Amino acid sequence: MSSSETNIRNAVPADVPLIMELIRALADYEKLSDRVTATPELIERALFGPRPWAECLIAETDGVGAGLALFFHNFSTFIGKPGIYLEDLFVKPEFRGRGIGQSLLSRLAQIAIERDCSRMEWAVLDWNEPAIKFYRSLGAAPMDDWEIFRLTGEALAALATKTAEV
Repeated sequence: MSSSETNIRNAVPADVPLIMELIRALADYEKLSDRVTATPELIERALFGPRPWAECLIAETDGVGAGLALFFHNFSTFIGKPGIYLEDLFVKPEFRGRGIGQSLLSRLAQIAIERDCSRMEWAVLDWNEPAIKFYRSLGAAPMDDWEIFRLTGEALAALATKTAEV
């Protein structure tokens, strides 16, 4: 195998097609392709619009898009500092085993420190043993005493219209 150079950089609007490709590949890997409703327009507005909601790092190996880390800030009231929530980490299968995932997370950790964040957090599917093993090898610990809750669609809309019942 020849030596390859990997570069981690901030995404730019021209990366939207690559970001969409990687999101779809991640969804395929996670067996969740039917849940992808994002469009290039939505991703572009979310990452590069007037009020960006998230940020994205791109990993390139020899100039080819190999992976991404898409993230946004959250906040800890107990600590009084922001954190970083990693929404998606994905490396194309043909680029795995080369340290690209670790390079993306390392750059994200640098950003967290530069921005005075107190932590980085993310979720991983419970069946994804390779990812769990990888995250543990970096020193990450599962939050076994917490459960993730989510409101979407009709449940979200219904709650938005409820008034408090006293």
